[in-house]
Amino acid sequence: MRRSISICEPTLTYAGEVSTWKFSYTTANLLPKGTRLKFDLLSKDKEMDWEIPQTNTKEKNNIIWLELSNGKTLSAQEAKPQNNATPSFLFTLTSEIKAGETFTIYIGSPDKGKNERGNRAQTNVQRRRPFHLYIDPKGKGDFRDPEIFTIDIRGNKLDKIKVFTPSIVSKNRRFDVVVRFEDAFGNLTNNAPDNTLIELSYEYLKENFKWKLFVPETGFINLPNLYFNEQGVYRIQLKNLQNGDIFFSAPIKCFFDYDKSLYWGLLHGEADRVHANENIEASLRHFRDEKGLNFFASSAFESIEETSNETWKLISTHIAEFNEDNRFTTFLGFQWFGSEPEEGLRHFIYLKDNKPILRKKETKYNALKKIYKSHTPKELFATPCLTMAKGAETNFLDFTSEFEKVVEIYNAWGSSECTAQKGNPRPIKSKGKNGFKEFENGSIRHALNNNCRFGFIAGGLDHRGNYKSLSSNNQEEYSPGLTAIIAIEQTRDTLANALFSRSCYATTGERIIVGFAIAGISMGNELNTKTKPGLALNRHITGYIAGTSPIQTIEIIRNGEVIHTIQPNQETVDFAFDDSELLSKITLSSPDERAPFAYYYLRITQKDDHMAWSSPIWIDLTDSPLETPSLPLMKKGKKIK
Repeated sequence: MRRSISICEPTLTYAGEVSTWKFSYTTANLLPKGTRLKFDLLSKDKEMDWEIPQTNTKEKNNIIWLELSNGKTLSAQEAKPQNNATPSFLFTLTSEIKAGETFTIYIGSPDKGKNERGNRAQTNVQRRRPFHLYIDPKGKGDFRDPEIFTIDIRGNKLDKIKVFTPSIVSKNRRFDVVVRFEDAFGNLTNNAPDNTLIELSYEYLKENFKWKLFVPETGFINLPNLYFNEQGVYRIQLKNLQNGDIFFSAPIKCFFDYDKSLYWGLLHGEADRVHANENIEASLRHFRDEKGLNFFASSAFESIEETSNETWKLISTHIAEFNEDNRFTTFLGFQWFGSEPEEGLRHFIYLKDNKPILRKKETKYNALKKIYKSHTPKELFATPCLTMAKGAETNFLDFTSEFEKVVEIYNAWGSSECTAQKGNPRPIKSKGKNGFKEFENGSIRHALNNNCRFGFIAGGLDHRGNYKSLSSNNQEEYSPGLTAIIAIEQTRDTLANALFSRSCYATTGERIIVGFAIAGISMGNELNTKTKPGLALNRHITGYIAGTSPIQTIEIIRNGEVIHTIQPNQETVDFAFDDSELLSKITLSSPDERAPFAYYYLRITQKDDHMAWSSPIWIDLTDSPLETPSLPLMKKGKKIK
């Protein structure tokens, strides 16, 4: 039985390559006059996707046309399916094509040798990337199963080198690093001249030894058993000896002896390359391998329209399969949006595998209080997200501390720390009519002033659910954030326990190392003047920052106000500051029966505008022999003068 033949030329190309592509089809059957052909590039209107051509053949740049075996050409018409944001292209045969004859669809430029006028390939690597050709011999729109053309997309020329390292290590304790050789689009590549050598070096290496690395065929290499024999902050340097380009790792802080490590990950967000609901496996590989994250949580929206039962089952299965101690920790999570400002947008994260998605349309899960009542903190916890966005806001009036241990102070749609008027450099704002605007009562500082106690985490990019229409409404978009967790080891239980202890902090996407303590007690903790009476007179604040670029400011924030600013103008700094105001004169009153309190946290801004926020430290003014017995009267968040 004769079969049709589909050939793509070239059969192999590089990510982002601009050229003219040929899709030749030799039919095994007679195609009569009036036959309709539909060509689908299978693009999804993302910046990384295969470039969509135009149909005007009078143009010379990036067009699509069909050429018959007799040399005659046909123009294409755009057709936009309802389920796809990008068009497919229709051709109608003006004469029959006999069995065994060939026609060719071209995408690019008709001017030979003018590749710069051609069509750009997708910018991500993919083996056997498909294109679909549908054929309707009757010309009535009844298209058959597609004929498939394929092309292999490989990494383009070596452009940059990344190295994933631990952020905190101990002296003389060995660790591994992963070096990735990438093209301009972030794909692994070995596309480099044969004589390319990469020199790896850093200070305090024994005898100042420098390693020479070849670019491996795989595009990455694992280097085991590195160590530092002196305390300090390091950055591994990789120098391309052929062209002189130099690349650095994120900072690594070496302690004399430290029993914890710093782990980086994303609890809420999706990849710009892969939609997690469409391909959770590819999404997990992207964050684990390409982004070098230590942990990740799924965050699909609970609605059946967003996440079908089949999709949730697939997400649950892959989250369980990818969870691997000391390599990549995964959590099963979903987003839930309440109808009241007291509920707002919540990201629920399970601590065990294969749990059900809690759909709001079900009566037993249609309110936060019902969900909390039917679960325990050992089963799941909830993160309030985008709390300052009007329309998705959270006013924290029903803050539930047992479940809400951390709050998302930042994601790619802005920071909920405070309003722009009060100094928020990445505010929630939109130029569109239906975008999110600021809701001041949802600010993190407003909640902290009312004695809500939570640690800070950061979310990433999200275009699902409540976020779906933000791009079309000109919502201001920032860099995706990262969450840092300080924990003893990398397992699901220890990371969760660290989050419950608020031993975490948020950044706008860079791996900025942050240390923050009061009286030697680190971020996330609660102190009081009964166990530490000296805090009533003085709070000794210490910390360290190791930035990925020079640090512009370190702001010490007390009770929502900046009380001290440090301007290091360097990448690494250790600092100390004494707050010697009487605690009784600065405390806030709690809206409940708890003691008057004060809270402190750090806000760091680099010269490249990337930021970090430490989780707060709280100090309760309890019985103290160093304080006078009578305290000023308090009202909510303010002292009565």
